[in-house]
Amino acid sequence: MDEPRVPTDGDASDVVALARVVARLRARVDELEETLATSTLKERAKGALMAREGLSAREAEAALVLRAEHRDRTLADECWAVLGATRKVPARKETARRSAAPDATAQVLLDVLRGPAHVAGVLVCEEAPHGGLVLLGHAGLDAAAAPRWSRVLSFSRQPGSPAALTALHSGQPVWPDRTPMPDGAVAAWVPFVGNGGSAGIVFGFLPAGPGGFDAAARELLQEAARSAGRCRTAPARGTTEDDHGGGAAAVTDAAPSGPGVEEVRAVLDALPGSAVLLTPIRSPGTGEVEDYRIDAATPRSLDCAGRRGAELVGRRILETYPTLVGTDQWRGYAGTLLTGVPYESEPFTYEEVTAGTPRLTTWTVRAARLGERLLVSWSSHDEEAHEARRRQQMERLGDLGWAEWSVRTGETAWSERTYRIFGRAPADSPLSWTELPDHVVPEDAPHLKEATRRLLREGEPLDRTFRIRTECGLRHLRLVAEPVTDAEGATVEVHALYQDLTAQRQAEQALLESERAVLVHRGLLEAERSLATRLQQALLPHQDRTLTVAGLRAEVFYLPSQAGLNVGGDWYSAIDLPDGSGLFVIGDVAGHGIDAVATMAQLRFTAKGMIVTGSPLPDALERLNALLMHAPEGRHSTATLILARYRPWDRTLTWAHAGHLPPLLVRDGDARFLTPPYGIMLGATADCSYEEQHFTVAPGDHLLLYTDGLVERPGEDITAGLDRLARRAGGAVRAAGGVERLAVRLTEALSPSRRDDICLLHLTLPAGGV
Repeated sequence: MDEPRVPTDGDASDVVALARVVARLRARVDELEETLATSTLKERAKGALMAREGLSAREAEAALVLRAEHRDRTLADECWAVLGATRKVPARKETARRSAAPDATAQVLLDVLRGPAHVAGVLVCEEAPHGGLVLLGHAGLDAAAAPRWSRVLSFSRQPGSPAALTALHSGQPVWPDRTPMPDGAVAAWVPFVGNGGSAGIVFGFLPAGPGGFDAAARELLQEAARSAGRCRTAPARGTTEDDHGGGAAAVTDAAPSGPGVEEVRAVLDALPGSAVLLTPIRSPGTGEVEDYRIDAATPRSLDCAGRRGAELVGRRILETYPTLVGTDQWRGYAGTLLTGVPYESEPFTYEEVTAGTPRLTTWTVRAARLGERLLVSWSSHDEEAHEARRRQQMERLGDLGWAEWSVRTGETAWSERTYRIFGRAPADSPLSWTELPDHVVPEDAPHLKEATRRLLREGEPLDRTFRIRTECGLRHLRLVAEPVTDAEGATVEVHALYQDLTAQRQAEQALLESERAVLVHRGLLEAERSLATRLQQALLPHQDRTLTVAGLRAEVFYLPSQAGLNVGGDWYSAIDLPDGSGLFVIGDVAGHGIDAVATMAQLRFTAKGMIVTGSPLPDALERLNALLMHAPEGRHSTATLILARYRPWDRTLTWAHAGHLPPLLVRDGDARFLTPPYGIMLGATADCSYEEQHFTVAPGDHLLLYTDGLVERPGEDITAGLDRLARRAGGAVRAAGGVERLAVRLTEALSPSRRDDICLLHLTLPAGGV
């Protein structure tokens, strides 16, 4: 006969497990209520002593303690005595509590045995002092049948009802085939016999059918009676305070039989998968299982919350997995512990809240009894699915596909990704190992054939790249393969990975082409820079020299920005005009490079030409603006400019500007900027006009015309640079001999980093000039 299977339906175990939790909480509440009542009672008694005997609060409390000790009373009793009242202590309802556990045991037995043994009812009886039996608990009986059974059992010494006592006193089960009892039921009586003989407990089992119990059912009932009896009579080895009840309810660890924990741990340490050893934790009063403790675990055990191996050892089931109570799994544990019938759950979903986030996982659990402990293993269906998704993700991210080939049978297996790599439909058969070289481009085929030959004959691993042609075009593939050999060293299987390197090769090719383009562009830039530098040097050679133009001493200084940067558009001009006057120009073209130099040259020569032909300064600026506004598309630029014309016969300097920084005049050691006339930047707008101003140059005056590279600094307002220039120039003029090489010294002091081009004209009318 097949081994009976333990059912998992019914809700009796829900009641059992929840009753344990409720009992602990109820005990804690009772304790807190009693503590509160005692505290209130003590305060009232203290107040009575203080009023009656004139004691302080501390003296009254000490008096209560001393009187209680002297009279051998509890502190509460002494308080009641002081108050002159009778203490009323509420009943604990121990009778109700004692009856709850046997009823729960009977219900668990009924749930477990209803299917495999066809049990319809269970009675839990204990021998009474008068010699009869007391019905402690029952399950499967209606409200009217239970009292009748109780009456019959209490007089079980009478003839006609000796079966229960016979089983109890003999220590052997009584299996009457058709012994009528109340309601015409037939009962089988199975005693629990401990190590010291009869334990005074007998279980009655009512069959569901008229035929009693067969041999297999009888064996199952005896095992269930032994297990249930041990639960009720298990000695307390020690109690531990409930972790959440502060000692209100205690549990006891029964002394389980079977292999010790250390022996089981040694076995589990060598096993794969997830498995734990559960030790039942029983109530010291009833012996009922209230919880389970994890005493051993395999190293690779992984629960739904991510805890592994040693992290699980020492934890309790209801504290670690509180939602497990009342489930089919919880009832399955109880059934296996009682009957020894292995339990296997249906796949179930468990919700675990981790870091505030609920997570659903699917599991299958198996439990087997080991002595009086449970060996529980489980597997996660989600882990298998996750592993498959992870493998697919790895193949997708790495453009990988696996292949296996049997040398003996010729069978070839490809992953889904391998079909995509080769551009074949899954309905098509995969390419065998020998067919592969025929699909490779002719240039790569000989090398691949030789590599495959060495792998098959010599067992040499293979790592080659090759190209194939598909409907999507040419693809670059990498093949990594290794052989699996038999005991004689012959290759029997080939395991391989294909990697699609097409995108990588395309990126490498694009990078090479980009590098070539960069090199070509760099050559063009260097050629352009060289041309611009030569052009700039031809127009404005680097110089630090002194000129005399129309009677003015002109110190000219031009310095480009740091080496390696693009050449800029700063420029100057100082020439004598045909009428004896002098022209002084300084300008700054926006941008760098050959375009800036070309624009600078165009402005320089055009300005000279117009002034030489007699054009007024404002007219010259308007025409220069029109020149920039009508530049070819893509060559448009802007520029700032100062035009100054000096007439030596009346020492008048006329000047106009187009958005340039104002000239600095140093006279008698005082430095000030000339107020600029109206004028905007060249190339900004076609609708513009310009004005000019005049002032008389006095002997000893110093006039500085400059570009912004002398005064600008990153992140600083331009006015700070102008103030710095005025202070430096004024101080240099006031110092004895300070005007020598003034342009050079100002440049070194004000712009040591030379982030931009610098152009500076220092104009001086000698003290003896006319």
